Formats: sequence, C-alpha cells, structure tokens
Amino acid sequence: MAKRHTNAPKLDKARLLALLAENPGATKRDLARLAGLKGSDRIYLKKLLKELEGEGAIAGRAKRGFTRHGELPEMMVIEVTGPDEDGELLAKPLNWESDEAPPAIYVMPPKEGRALAAGNRVLARLEKRGESYEAKVVRRLEEESVGPERVLGVLRETEFGFRVMPVERKARGEYALDKRDANGAKHHELVACELLGGKSAGFPRVKVVERVGSMDSPRTISLIAIHAHGIHTVFPQTAIDQAKAAQPMDADSIKSRTDLRATPLVTIDPEDARDHDDAVWAGPREGGGYEVLVAIADVAHYVTPGSALDKEALKRGNSAYFPDRVVPMLPEELSADLCSLKEGVDRPCLAVRMIFDSHGHKQSHTFIRGVMRSAARLTYARAQKAFDGNPEAEMSATVRQTLADLWAAYKTLTIAREKRSPLDLDLPERRIVLGADGKVASIAYRERLESMKLIEECMVLANIAAAEALEQARTPLIYRIHDTPSKEKLFAFSDFLRTLNITFAKGQVVQPGAFNRVLSSAKGTPHEAVMNDVVLRSQAQAIYDARNIGHFGLNLAKYAHFTSPIRRYADLIVHRALIRGLNLPGGDGLTEGEIKKLPEIAEAISMTERRAMAAERDSTDRYVAAFMEAHVGATFEARITGVTKFGLFVRLRESGAEGLLPARNLGLEYFRFDERRQAMIGERTGTSYGLGDNVSVKLVEAAPVTGGLRFELAAGGTPGQRRPGRSDQRKPARFKPKKR
Repeated sequence: MAKRHTNAPKLDKARLLALLAENPGATKRDLARLAGLKGSDRIYLKKLLKELEGEGAIAGRAKRGFTRHGELPEMMVIEVTGPDEDGELLAKPLNWESDEAPPAIYVMPPKEGRALAAGNRVLARLEKRGESYEAKVVRRLEEESVGPERVLGVLRETEFGFRVMPVERKARGEYALDKRDANGAKHHELVACELLGGKSAGFPRVKVVERVGSMDSPRTISLIAIHAHGIHTVFPQTAIDQAKAAQPMDADSIKSRTDLRATPLVTIDPEDARDHDDAVWAGPREGGGYEVLVAIADVAHYVTPGSALDKEALKRGNSAYFPDRVVPMLPEELSADLCSLKEGVDRPCLAVRMIFDSHGHKQSHTFIRGVMRSAARLTYARAQKAFDGNPEAEMSATVRQTLADLWAAYKTLTIAREKRSPLDLDLPERRIVLGADGKVASIAYRERLESMKLIEECMVLANIAAAEALEQARTPLIYRIHDTPSKEKLFAFSDFLRTLNITFAKGQVVQPGAFNRVLSSAKGTPHEAVMNDVVLRSQAQAIYDARNIGHFGLNLAKYAHFTSPIRRYADLIVHRALIRGLNLPGGDGLTEGEIKKLPEIAEAISMTERRAMAAERDSTDRYVAAFMEAHVGATFEARITGVTKFGLFVRLRESGAEGLLPARNLGLEYFRFDERRQAMIGERTGTSYGLGDNVSVKLVEAAPVTGGLRFELAAGGTPGQRRPGRSDQRKPARFKPKKR
C-alpha cells in the first residue's frame, strides 16, 4: 500500500495554484516552505507540480521558478509596443513561448529620463491587476535602440528626389526625404532617420537625425550593425577620466598579494586577439597527476562597484567583436593596457590553483589574489608547433618546458572530460581577413587546433572551480546556465532522424551523450555536417541567471563565468563574489546592493550578450555580401542548411557564405514543404531538396547593405517518383504574377 503523505490534505492542486498566484516565479523550494512541507512530503509536491505541468496549468522549472499558465513572473524583460486607444503605454514579454496571446502589460511612465517609445526594451517589475499587469521600469536595456520610430538606411539621390533604403532585410520599402531634412547628408551615406508622419510620392517621410558614415568606406559595414542593434560606442567622460587616472599596482598592493611572478605563466590566444585576460601554467606532481594554475586579469582591482566605469560596463554587458574593430566593455586604457596580461609586465590577477590525479579528476582547488608576470605571449599556432615537437628556435627553455607540461596535463584532463561526455559539436568558424584597404581579402574556415581545446578545457575547469568555491562559501553569484532541450525541439529532432533511419527515443531523459552518439554515427557520412547543425538547433540558449539549473551542454551541475572579466560583466561579478566569499585581500568584493540586484543584472547581461551576437552575425553577413558582390553570376557548390515554406537556405562549401534560394527558383512545379522530413518536395515529379543535401547554385544577388545573398538552382535534388496526369508546364498559382 502506498505511503500516505502527512501534508497531502493541506496541499492540493487548488492550493498550489493559489500559492503560485500569490508568488509567481516561486521555485519548488519556495513552494515547499510556503506550504510547510518537509522531508519526504516534498515528493508529493513534486508529483503535484508534474501533474499540473502535464495539464498545462503551470509552466517553468523547479530551480528557475514556476508560474500559473498564462501568468508572468515578478521580474522580466518586456518590449514596449506603443500606446493603446486611451494613450496608456503597452508592452509584451520579450520571450513568450506559448501559442496563446500574452496578457496585456501596462507600463508606468519612468520618473526620470526620456519617455519610453515603441521598440524600447526594459527590465520591469510586474504586478498583476486583474487579467493584465502593471509594469514598473527597473532598468532601461536599450537606450539607443532603433525601434519603429527610427530608421537606419542608406541615402540615395534619385531623379525623383532623396530616398532612404533601410538596412533591415525585412523592410518592405523605401522612405522619402526632403532635401531640407537631409542634415547635410549626401548620396550613398549611412544615416539614422526619424519618421515624420505622412507620405511623399507614396513613401513614408523621414528626416536625418544622425550621419553615420559613407558607404564608400568598408568600415561603415560594421557601423550598420552597431547602430542597428543600439550598441554603445562612446564612453561617458567620467568613465574615460577614471580609466586614464588608473595606475599600475603600488608597492603596498603588491605586498598584500600572493607573488606568482616566478611562475612562468603564458598567454595563448588567437593571432588577432585584442586583449589577453587569461594565462596558464602546469607542472607534474610527485606520485602522479598535475597541478594547473589559471591566472585571470584582476579587473575588480580597477573597476569598483558603483563607479562610472562599473555603470558603463554593466550597460554594455560585454565586448562586441567585428571583423574590423572591437567595441570594448572597458576603455582601452584598461582593456588593452593595465588589465591585459602583457608579456614581461607585472599585472594583478585572480588565480586558481587546481590539483588533478593521474586520471584527470580534480582533487582540490585554491583561489589566490596575486601578482603575475607573463613569461610569453603565444598564439594558438605557435603553441601547437611546440606541442607537435617543433618549437620555435627563439622560444626560451622555460617556456618550452611550460608548454610540454601543459600538453601532458591536458592529455590527463581529457580522460575525465571524455567520461563526463559534454556535448561534442564540430562547428567550423569563419574567419574574415581584411586587406590594407579595409575590404575583405579572403573568407575561410579557421583551423581547429588542439591548442585551442587545451585552453578551453583549462578555462572550463577554472569556471567550475569558481562556482563550487562560491557555493561552498554560500556566496550569491551569477551562474552560466544551459537548460535541457524542450520537448518540442526533441520531437522535431527525433522526427528528422527517423527520415535518415536513425532512432532517437522521444520520451527519454536526454543527456548530452545521447546527442554525441548520434553525432558519432554520422561522422564520415554525407550527413556529418548537417547533423552538427541540427543538434545545435535542438539546444536551448545558454544564459546568465542568479538561480542555478546546471549546464546541459557541458554536462555540469554548476558552472560560472570567471575567466574573461575584461570582456564580460558576468565574470567581473564572479570575481567580486570570490573576493567577498573567500576573504581575499582588497576590500572591493561584491556589495549587499549588488547581491540584491543579481537577478536583474543576470537578465540584463543575457540581453546584451544576445544583442552583441546578433550584431556580430549581421556584420559578418554584410562583409561576406560585399565580398561576394564581385562573384554575382558565378556557380558554387553548396549544402542546404535550412528548409522553409518560402525556400531553402544554402551554405557555400568553400567560404561558408549563406543565402536564400527562393522556392520559386526550384522549378516549374509546385513544391510542398514537408516539415517532418525538412524538405521541399515537387508535387508532380517528387523531386526533393532536403536538409543536408548538396546542390549547385548560381549567385544572382549580393546586397552588402542588408547582408543578403540570393541564389538560383544550377543543379541538384533527389529524383522522386513521377506522378501521372500533371502537365509538365504547369506552374503553381502562388507563383503567378499579380495583376496590376
């Protein structure tokens, strides 16, 4: 007979839903406390939550918090949509996964600063008012966002007057500009405009509010993405003044730190690295195993809580990297100088010393606030040559020994890594090389070296140690979390695999190893490349959070970003938390005020990370389109990387350039989109074009302004069974020209 839980009568589904109504976003632990459940009675709570989730009555996760179905958490990012009929400002959740319409959110006007407008994103505190919500702005997230009221475009002088062509690919048309509203801008110049209302010659009217740069300059390509995504490029004068006033460590500061200058730590970075914030060293231990030291630039020494530098770093959230420039999180006086671990120069650092046994298992870790002196600034290529037994002649014996020990330690660490079995994706990275004239000289895939994997593994282990140390010290922190794939994505993934005769159980409790087995089975087959893409698309997006749910991709229970404080605000928070929690010298650790705001900070820097990634991707697309403009009319070998109702996305084999092959260019018959097979199938001939298929395509358009590439089919497709009774010349109705 099943055991009866003592608290079952006082907690039923109705009571649980009432608790969630009063406490939206409550975690399982919160609900247990509110209901007075202890010990094994929490199993009953888990059962009720699972049943309610299955019924669609609630949504969420045990460690991140639950809400009743259709309800919103207390704190979230919202996007202003505009005023209603009564003039009240409305907003919508930035991330809304339900198929139903989200509840209405009425935004309270901010007490200070500019008024909010459609397109602005804010972190807000929500309070339920009947069926709707009232939002109080906690923080503006995009003060310079280009919303519907602003347009970024290229000015064109035509025989009919000035026109502004938007840079946004999805834009439907151009805008009219009166010469008196051009603000001195000239033909082929990138401009930011505001809508004026009304039309001229059928086009909406705008005026120029900012001249960004001439499109004749290749460097303007990155400016399009930077301005379109509202990335801050100019530091406030107060932040610049603080950065310029910063000085190297004085004698007293050095005395209070652990002296690591005798340890030959080395930096190993890409050839084009703009800053150096991590250094590594390893050495063998008696009896087997290795000691590994990872030293990180001590940004907290210079950027203190609440300072002008700190406020601007939080606003930016991270550095953004483009082919021709970097938009840094910190002024160059810090990012490229005082905080950068330069060769032969004393630098403050926060380091972790980790001890591993002969099987790569960590035995202990110790965090140190120290001073270091890099023994060498190395690139991945130079380090790899040493690992391969061909060190450069000018490399010192000390550095050679450090690299030899690092390589031996790495081979040991991979033993434990393979047992952990993190997600093992092979995703080639494109590298855009610019010539002296600023134009693209070449586009190719970066070579994947073992030296890169070595550094990645050292950084992952240091990040794990940081999370473990802070949890043990019971100090709040910001985690790097990665949720398990959603059921919907797993079902779609399983359906696609079935078309390749690969089984993947839909109902299994999925682990990274399950994906790795699929990836391994596809190696050496025609499906290898597409399988990596499909597995990637099935994953959730990694974010920052003050609550921990683990990191699915790395197969870790706890993980925090510690190793890049020059370019990521999350790492700076973790550094301050370590200083506070471990009583490290300096007195500049995490403050009580910051601890209270950790959920807000995590939400904000997750948004800035997504913004930077989108801007970097857009900039790369535009540089690629500018490079491909000279190859319009040429034919290329490509692979289908995406299938939609309106066409195929293809990736060129040599350069990795991606673009659209519209459905209307597939042939004279009607092509039906088969979502399960991820393919377009001809209704008459049965010819199919599926995900991962190889095709030959002809480039017919390259648009550097939008970053778009458009192709026509040259050859390819899988022949199918011909269907009788269909005319060879018949075209589908959807492709007939519209009557005008």
